[in-house]
Amino acid sequence: MSTPLTSQEIIDLTAMYTYGTWRFQKNWKPLHIVDAEGCYFIEASGKRYLDFSSQLMCVHLGYKNQAVIRAIEEQARSLPYIAPGYATTVRAELSKLLLEVLPQGLEKFFFTTSGTEANEAAFKIARMVTGRTKIIARYRSYHGSTMGSIAATGDPRRWAMEPAGKIPGVIFAPEVHCYDCPIGHHYPECAIACAEYVEHMIENEGDVAAMILEPVVGTNGVLVPPKEYFPRLREICDKHNVLLIADEVMTGWGRTGKWFALDHWNVKPDILVTAKGITSAYVPLGLCATTMKIASYFDDHFFSHGHTYEAHPLTLAPAIAAINEYKRMNLIDRSREMGEYLGRKLDALKPKHPSIGDVRGLGLFWAVDLVKNRRTKKAFNTKSDKVNGVPMMVDKVAGQMMKNGVFVQAWISHFVIAPPLIVSKEEIDQGVEALDAALGLADAEVE
Repeated sequence: MSTPLTSQEIIDLTAMYTYGTWRFQKNWKPLHIVDAEGCYFIEASGKRYLDFSSQLMCVHLGYKNQAVIRAIEEQARSLPYIAPGYATTVRAELSKLLLEVLPQGLEKFFFTTSGTEANEAAFKIARMVTGRTKIIARYRSYHGSTMGSIAATGDPRRWAMEPAGKIPGVIFAPEVHCYDCPIGHHYPECAIACAEYVEHMIENEGDVAAMILEPVVGTNGVLVPPKEYFPRLREICDKHNVLLIADEVMTGWGRTGKWFALDHWNVKPDILVTAKGITSAYVPLGLCATTMKIASYFDDHFFSHGHTYEAHPLTLAPAIAAINEYKRMNLIDRSREMGEYLGRKLDALKPKHPSIGDVRGLGLFWAVDLVKNRRTKKAFNTKSDKVNGVPMMVDKVAGQMMKNGVFVQAWISHFVIAPPLIVSKEEIDQGVEALDAALGLADAEVE
């Protein structure tokens, strides 16, 4: 019998033989995590961390939800795999559930194993159905890591792939960001100029197949649009026969206080992609959902897409369990209620800390912006700093929070605060208190 690996050996082997994602590999020393339950995960030393961001904004049900675990176990015993050309009970049952919770009109499904793959499917479908090429994305966005989805990603993770590592034909529009408008306007006097600019692009570019958007921008700042934005974009897309793709990988499954974020504005997309919370991240599953109008094109045209793990039974069973758990625990409404509490707690930090520029969010999905100068909105760091390995103020603050037992996602100049939907008020208090204590590091360096 081999000797069990020590925790240090596990860390060293992981760093030596596997890639750390989105980072410089030198000096990577990942924590060795051995357990997790509820809203906490535990490292080998026994230290517990409150997960204030649901890892990558995906563990919506928290850790060790027994219904989801049982679904995985039972499916592994009954039918661990069958090729996607066959019908399975879980495929049919999940499809029925999706018809209940997705925005009305999305009735044809392609299952993947990630949000990235779901976006790739959406791009291919849009181009095949329309016969056009260009995809409009936005600068503050993230849509995935493969050649299509990284091409549509506006944040600096795309830069290393320029130009050979991405597909051609993606163009960028300004994001909607009323706190710091990229085109220098002010809401509501702007008349949603950022949406009107999209129409200008469509009319002058030509050959536009689709526009892809995160309804609430995720990693790049939790940007919540004003109420007029998506209805106007829907009008523009309809006028020009451009497909509207909603990337709800991060915003779906109750994260914003609705099943899907577009439900806040009663807007129906032509294609919706999602992942993460569909299984609470217990098993990798993504979904590309389209209207029947789009699907009917392939009645007489070859559907040129697929992969070995499409509709994998082991990925579908936990999705059924997860959706039923969202319903059983009333987590969609709870996300809205607890989100209001979280928002009040975060707003209360702003008068105390001159380093906070803005606090914004929806449901249990919030961002706190850090600024070096609140008047000018100058940030401590830039996108170039991130890709060039310059130490980031948000990482410094997040590191202090980790010392105090709270994990939060930090990105360039803000924190993404998105705890599991089962989070309690006491746990929210714990997370906000850790942020409050750590912000002194940023306050000390404001101008």
